[in-house]
Amino acid sequence: MTYLKPKLFLKPFALLTLLLIMSNLLLAQDKLSQKIPVDSNVKIGKLTNGLTYYIRKNMKPEKKVELRLVINAGSILEDDDQQGLAHFTEHMAFNGSKNFKKNDLVSFLQSIGVEFGADLNAYTSFDETVYILPIPTDKKENIDKGFQILEDWGSTIAFEGGEIDKERGVVLEESRLGKGAQERMQKVYFPKLLEGSKYSDRLPIGKDDILKNFKYDVIKRFYKDWYRPDLMAVVVVGDIEVAEAEKYIKTHFEKLKNPTKPRPRIEPVVPGRQKSEAVIATDKEATNHFVQIYYSTQKASPENTIGDYRAYMVRNLFTSMLSQRLQELTQSANPPFIFGGSSLSGFVRGHEAYASYAVLGKGGVEPALNAIVQENERARKFGFTPAELERTKKTMMKGMDRAYNERDKTESENFVQEYVNNFLEKEPIPGIENEYIYYQDYLNNISLEEVNQYAAKVIPATNANKLIVLTGPEKADFKIPTSTELLTLAENASKVEVKAYEEKAVAASLMEKAPAPGKITAEKENKELRLTELTLSNHVKVILKPTDFKNDQVVFTGSRFGGQYLYSAADRNNAEFASTIVSQMGIDQFSPVDLRKVLAGKNASITPRIGAISETVNGQSSATDVETLLQLVHLYFTRPRKDDELFQSFISKQQAMYQNMAADPQFTFQDSVFRTLYKNHPWAPRVPKAEIFGQINEQRALDIYRERFGDASGFTFVLVGAFDIAKIKPLIATYLGSLPATGKSSTFKDIGLRPVKGSLKKEVRKGTEQKSFIRMFWNGEAPYSDSEQLKVQALIEVLNIKLIESLREEMSGVYGGGMFGNLNKFPYNNFSIGASFPCGPENVDKLIAAALSEIEKIKTTGPSEADLNKVKETWKQQYEVNIKDNNFWARQLIQSIEYGSDASNVLSYEKRIAALTPKDVKETAAKYLDAKNYIQVVLYPEK
Repeated sequence: MTYLKPKLFLKPFALLTLLLIMSNLLLAQDKLSQKIPVDSNVKIGKLTNGLTYYIRKNMKPEKKVELRLVINAGSILEDDDQQGLAHFTEHMAFNGSKNFKKNDLVSFLQSIGVEFGADLNAYTSFDETVYILPIPTDKKENIDKGFQILEDWGSTIAFEGGEIDKERGVVLEESRLGKGAQERMQKVYFPKLLEGSKYSDRLPIGKDDILKNFKYDVIKRFYKDWYRPDLMAVVVVGDIEVAEAEKYIKTHFEKLKNPTKPRPRIEPVVPGRQKSEAVIATDKEATNHFVQIYYSTQKASPENTIGDYRAYMVRNLFTSMLSQRLQELTQSANPPFIFGGSSLSGFVRGHEAYASYAVLGKGGVEPALNAIVQENERARKFGFTPAELERTKKTMMKGMDRAYNERDKTESENFVQEYVNNFLEKEPIPGIENEYIYYQDYLNNISLEEVNQYAAKVIPATNANKLIVLTGPEKADFKIPTSTELLTLAENASKVEVKAYEEKAVAASLMEKAPAPGKITAEKENKELRLTELTLSNHVKVILKPTDFKNDQVVFTGSRFGGQYLYSAADRNNAEFASTIVSQMGIDQFSPVDLRKVLAGKNASITPRIGAISETVNGQSSATDVETLLQLVHLYFTRPRKDDELFQSFISKQQAMYQNMAADPQFTFQDSVFRTLYKNHPWAPRVPKAEIFGQINEQRALDIYRERFGDASGFTFVLVGAFDIAKIKPLIATYLGSLPATGKSSTFKDIGLRPVKGSLKKEVRKGTEQKSFIRMFWNGEAPYSDSEQLKVQALIEVLNIKLIESLREEMSGVYGGGMFGNLNKFPYNNFSIGASFPCGPENVDKLIAAALSEIEKIKTTGPSEADLNKVKETWKQQYEVNIKDNNFWARQLIQSIEYGSDASNVLSYEKRIAALTPKDVKETAAKYLDAKNYIQVVLYPEK
């Protein structure tokens, strides 16, 4: 009888537990069925004419607002006689409108610090056209004009006949840039890839004969049909009040009208694949063989509910784990491919397809197909391991943690893209706060069985309908299979019995125990720059600058003089690739694959590099992973790893990658440029060639690496970001203070490498397309100073403004290109200024003449005050952003050490640019752009 009471008690308790479990399950299911909410920080509205708008106030960066005009119309909506005119319309938006005459728009924006191309831009794709306009908000009239520009783009583009005709040349030059081996091969397989869909013959660049000859009313018809408010969105994110932005939108866009009888905006359908096929496309100018497998295209599943978001997380887990497996395959001595991947991804809007690809290695088609087909099948049949899932969850959660930690320091342009995607593709925008909750609630609860079920479902069966595409060069020593043979190879690959993936155990931590720490022997504070300078017991110096620019970022850099030039020309290959080879082989007991595993859930990375005259190390971490960052630094200095198989893997992949590069006209041209400038000097800059990699000696390369990094004497390290000095100092003493250092001085060597002097012109003939490339150079010796460097940069930027006006806008002879250059202090005081322009062969001479004419004008009369002010304002706007950027400060501080300059110069930058005069630029042009010291190299087609 004594047991009756407990039994009577257990029955209602068990019932209650069951009810609670069922209730929780029902609540969980109910939550998963809820719609994904919209981020409360963004205001979404719709005007009476159907225009949608998104507004968010965001203070990163300050005094800036990102504006976007989004048109839900692209090349897919073009009529047969309009192919290329969606993109052409985008060009015409910068060539005059109701309120902005030709060139006035670009000129005004340059005057307020908005750079054409870098800031002001637009793009056209199959399905949309997006205009990009960042505006400084320090003056109200800038904002007024910014919204006026958006309105004009959306409703009053001028389409003046003369401007259309001039722009034809610019668009045709853009089309010319895309021509070559890849474009010719794409024409072979692209129609088959999108067979049965209008996408197959609506590439955004269009057709040259239409671009050359269309009548004015044809492009006006496209604009009238598709630039209408019900297909538009305005996105405003930045340092502006929401109510103010909304008022601007209503003022400028409420008055726009839709057509009385609007054409329906039909969403094209890509039909599923009905049979398996193979397409072969070869070209004598192609550089690599590339195999792709496309399975049947299907409609993409919408993401409307929280359950859909959770499913998206499952998909990301699957994609990441499969990608890591494929990466591991490239680590063998004879890898089946150079690199490859598999995923279910968006194809064209509203559609997705499972696809695999591989860049072929030395073994050719068969091992690559075997690898990707069988790795897909392995995942489909056996799924993944608990360890793989756990690591990937940690990595994904770490990424979400960082995004959440930076939620108040996220740049406006990141939000803008989210809202553009929401309008165009209905991509959810729950906001980082909600996404963080979803990750916390659901990520750890996603089971291995669930991910494996997803893999079994999403990876097509080996006998599924597919399109196999093989592209690449025609080579005597490479057998190109027929279409039938290619299908047979894939079928044979699918018949091989695969086994489950075997997980290799790795250590739980980077270091079993910390090294014996050094000491901080001196400490100095720089209050002006808010720096702390440490000297360690091994005489290594460390500069610390804690900031609040980001909440979860630490930037690391280090440098000292030394470098490749300390070695003989016979050792060049070993010295040049030493640091790359170590990165490929790993550190201590960890290969790169093992390193990724042990660092799962952490965000820290380091890259060592041996340059021409210095050794550098660069990296970054989250605020919580600084110790891991410093451990990586310590290991890269003290324990580089030798791995014969990974070395051979690197050599094999590089040889395969570069063995056909000489077939590319651009490759041959660049090689000729270097040979012309440096007369085959053994240390001249060069383009990589396959034979170089066969000459590398593994042990010698490792010895050189150890010579350069095995002794830290002379290194200065800089850390900038979110850390506490008191807490980081013990870590610095432990991991940097313990680096081996003999006290031996390290310096660079001037090997006498100099560009040729005098006047020289050379022609290079390579390639079948009617494409040319102009390179112009002015080089010589000149004393270095920061002030002179500023003048040289001003000269280059002023000339870029004038060259855009002349060569592009007036002559319609180029799409892109421009001037570049620097003063250099090491290894000797010198200047190097150049220009590059892709163009048509028929325009080479007149473009060179026009460019030289603009240079002579600057040399003779100097720039206008207005043009120089455009440069100054652009620099001022960039500086205001940079001065609150951790990477910028790290670069400035390490450069001040290298150049022996005053780091506080960064604070006087605005005063120094304000002091520049047109006379300074004129004198600088005369000093450096001497017609008697001019090298010209031009690429022409073979015929």
